[in-house]
Amino acid sequence: MSAKTNQSYQRQVAYTEAVTPSDSVDLPGGVTRAIYVGVSGDVVVNYANGTSGTIVGLAAGIFHPIQVARIKSTSTTATSILAAY
Repeated sequence: MSAKTNQSYQRQVAYTEAVTPSDSVDLPGGVTRAIYVGVSGDVVVNYANGTSGTIVGLAAGIFHPIQVARIKSTSTTATSILAAY
């Protein structure tokens, strides 16, 4: 039996890719299902809907269900970031 969330099947992570934050280049795999950080800190992103923001104090060791197109290098302090697809 599959887990359900909000009347729909929960989406699983198929694979991850290491992220090199960039202020000018989107993630090569496209929009993420989630992001993972190995070392806690702030993450500056462009969301899937085109807006930007800073996620302050993102906890390490957790997959965060955040859909982003880009992780920016300027002001991102979290490290060992993975994009989950």
